[in-house]
Amino acid sequence: MNIAVLTKLVPDLVDELSIDASGAKLDTSFARFVVNELDDHAIEEAILLKERAGGQVTIIAADDEGVDDVLFTAAAKGADRLVKLAGISAAETGNHTLARLFADAVSELKPDLVLTGVQAHNDLDGSIGSLVAGILSLPYLGYVSGIALQDGRFTLRKEFPGGVVGEFAVDSPVVLGIQAAEQPPRYVAVSKVRQAMKSASIEERSTAVPETTAEPHINRMFKPEAAQHAAMLSGSPDEVASKLVEIFKEVGVI
Repeated sequence: MNIAVLTKLVPDLVDELSIDASGAKLDTSFARFVVNELDDHAIEEAILLKERAGGQVTIIAADDEGVDDVLFTAAAKGADRLVKLAGISAAETGNHTLARLFADAVSELKPDLVLTGVQAHNDLDGSIGSLVAGILSLPYLGYVSGIALQDGRFTLRKEFPGGVVGEFAVDSPVVLGIQAAEQPPRYVAVSKVRQAMKSASIEERSTAVPETTAEPHINRMFKPEAAQHAAMLSGSPDEVASKLVEIFKEVGVI
């Protein structure tokens, strides 16, 4: 069983993000980029499948700053092959273009299963998984939280609103958008990552950006502004209750 995992780096939301002088994009000069959280879950799910049923796991990523560390970390977890799309940055490229380049790499690998995070917090023009599936004319299922291989078919666990869980049986090849791995992404020590840097290698795949794309054009970005602020009520219970009644009357509730 051959599994391909599509990953990209996204701005770390722990840091405060700022808009650059043009007003149409983020200022990435000092931004820290990390692997998309749900892509990390896709990597974990691929490793779990390999450990249970055997096979090969290939990680494919765009050529962003810091992506080598992400790829070698995946190798330390158990990934077998590391592929970097040279010359293309996920941070500067829309998902439509990125999906085309991912699809080219996937078509050469011919995997049985393609996994990726169901979404990323910087997606503007669709999710990578569904776009790749459309380009390759493969079936797609998103929000998957569990995969099992039974009698040559994949049994998928998918969560729906209201606590409803569905099970689907699909044949390969198929593209899946992972919402959560069956266990949290495993931690690997720095020493194991350094060991992977010595034993594993990253294959660089040349890319050519398509002349025509279907990406959205951003005119302006704004930081959210608070329209109102919370009012803290102080005093005894009776005083607070009286203030609440006055507020309710002002807004027409009572």
